[in-house]
Amino acid sequence: MRAHRDTLIAVAASVLLLTAGCGQAGSSGGAVDASTSTASAVATCDPVPGNRLVVLDDNKGLQAVDNIVPAINTAAIAGDATIVSLLDAVSATLDTTTLIGLNKAVDVDRQTSTQVAGQYLQSSGLGAQDMVGNGKKIIVGAGNFSESATLAELYAGVLRSAGYDATTQTIGNRETYAPALESGQLTIVPEYAGTLTEFLNKAANGADAAALASSDLDATMKALTNLGKAAGLTFGTPAAAQDQNAFAVTTAFANKHGVKTLSDLAKKCGGLVLGGPPECPQRPFCQPGLEKTYGLQIGNFTSLDAGGPLTKAALQQGKITVGLVFSSDAALAAG
Repeated sequence: MRAHRDTLIAVAASVLLLTAGCGQAGSSGGAVDASTSTASAVATCDPVPGNRLVVLDDNKGLQAVDNIVPAINTAAIAGDATIVSLLDAVSATLDTTTLIGLNKAVDVDRQTSTQVAGQYLQSSGLGAQDMVGNGKKIIVGAGNFSESATLAELYAGVLRSAGYDATTQTIGNRETYAPALESGQLTIVPEYAGTLTEFLNKAANGADAAALASSDLDATMKALTNLGKAAGLTFGTPAAAQDQNAFAVTTAFANKHGVKTLSDLAKKCGGLVLGGPPECPQRPFCQPGLEKTYGLQIGNFTSLDAGGPLTKAALQQGKITVGLVFSSDAALAAG
């Protein structure tokens, strides 16, 4: 499980629990639309094996957002607006499809994060900037997984191209690198909007604090900005790219049944075989959320892993119909 996942799973669970009594159709944990009620009779759709996987759109916002966002030590940049502008320029080029491609280049094609980031900055026109940094030292931190390392190299690369003395440093998980960022040991870290919101929320308001991250990016970023001020952090503009919990089927299954969203799946298919981590049947963002928010008719659950090789292999081999994956996984790359 990737470094930012534990908090994200807790976020999704708490958001759904908080909203479960609201009765708002289309919200996380809201009431089920009559059109997707489990009372409706739909045909059983058997799994369809295939090598290619596709994420079904979470069109009712079951999951909290987790857009990539630059987290910056406010004091370390000393009001240098150019740094934020350069990071925002990187964010503007990143959508989830692009992030999947970057992850594939590292995780499947076995290039280094440094190589992939350098190639991307050149191809996207970000490799040549006005030389305004004057050698100012910047340390970009990264979590201990490849996606974070690649994002850190993108940030450092665009800053170097503008004359900053930017280096990268991998520092474990969030519990390790967050204090380093807040203290100024690190200048910048690529972060995840929803997960960091709840990390700072719990740190400031206690483990039982009501969730502030949701499927609403603007509301989540507002909460994150407020929490960040107290921690001495500033944030850039979030990218369209997200790395969040998602549910995938094989492309062959999606084409056969004409499904693009989780709502489509609920309307067209029953008797589904769901695969995911062992805790999925108890976690509100997982099986209970799919049943409550979308009215999915799940016939069986297969205990596998959290977006890992077991779940992806089970999908490809036709052992499960739908599986929990991560939305930026290299396995979702086209081709």
